Amino acid sequence: MKIRAAACVALLIPLASAATPDPAEGDRLVQANKCEVCHQNKFPGPVGTIYLRKDRKVTSWAKLKSQVAMCNTMLKSGLFPEDEEHIAAFLNQTYYKLPMK
Repeated sequence: MKIRAAACVALLIPLASAATPDPAEGDRLVQANKCEVCHQNKFPGPVGTIYLRKDRKVTSWAKLKSQVAMCNTMLKSGLFPEDEEHIAAFLNQTYYKLPMK
């Protein structure tokens, strides 16, 4: 019985670490998918201008994740939900500074 419990814990540990969004992985995904190129075309100026404008739509962690998911869907990028979370974490760390609830 103890062996089964230990095996279950050993299998769940990688899942727990995968559940935490990784901003560094998000940065890599943003670069690989050329997300900034699209945003620069819509909002000229320094990189990140779209995220820092005064009338921005994203005002919460939930809205940020939703916006990233919408971009993924519209552009048919093929990102997994965990990839979207990583990207949202990168954007939040770099630009938004929102509480992650």
